Amino acid sequence: MFDWVASPEAWIALGTLTALEIVLGIDNIIFISILVGRLPKHQRQRARMLGLGLAMGARIALLLSLAWVMSLTAPLFTILDVEISGRDLVLLLGGLFLLAKSTHEIHAAVEGAGDTSATKAAASSMVAVLAQIAVIDIVFSLDSVITAVGMVDHVPVMVIAIVAAVGVMMVAAKGIGEFVDRHPTIKMLALSFLILIGVMLVAEGLGFHIPKGYIYFAMAFSVTVEMLNLKIRARNQRSGQKDVPSDG
Repeated sequence: MFDWVASPEAWIALGTLTALEIVLGIDNIIFISILVGRLPKHQRQRARMLGLGLAMGARIALLLSLAWVMSLTAPLFTILDVEISGRDLVLLLGGLFLLAKSTHEIHAAVEGAGDTSATKAAASSMVAVLAQIAVIDIVFSLDSVITAVGMVDHVPVMVIAIVAAVGVMMVAAKGIGEFVDRHPTIKMLALSFLILIGVMLVAEGLGFHIPKGYIYFAMAFSVTVEMLNLKIRARNQRSGQKDVPSDG
């Protein structure tokens, strides 16, 4: 079980897989940040930790049932010459759920629905938020585990990489979530990312492969542009405050 410890290739694979798991977990952090933002402030950090804990549990559980996970890639039926497997069905349903949820959140933000504390409390209990996180965790974890299986031969290496990646995400989740909450334009951008990811999942489920590098590059480029916009707005606000004459 521990033969891999003496293998340099296994350590290289561990570092590579951990980094990849962190990158693949970005969409999960964004989704969790959006959902947790609808909870009362005192519950948000606990929900973030529980949500990421569920993500880690889902990935390890799928990893320990490798035979079942790999069987999901076998075709179940064919529609219009497109073979649909169990993995494709999970990706399709997950993508549609992500599209519906993101669209609902954008509508609520634009129309101002759900702004009051009472409405938030009614619409978003801790259990409801964690249930939605659990659903999307399974979708994100499925591809993550299949990627891990394709890269590494040792199950302990995969488990350590997943635990390390989720640990990093737990440290970063609070800062990312609070940053998204403070900046409405960032929240809208994050929701747009989730729609993009939902479209990608649906396309993958229908057999159209979209390289994830293109998606992540588009996300990184958009975030960079928005960071520049935030910096310019902050500078303009400081300049405006300096130009305001004092009452004395």
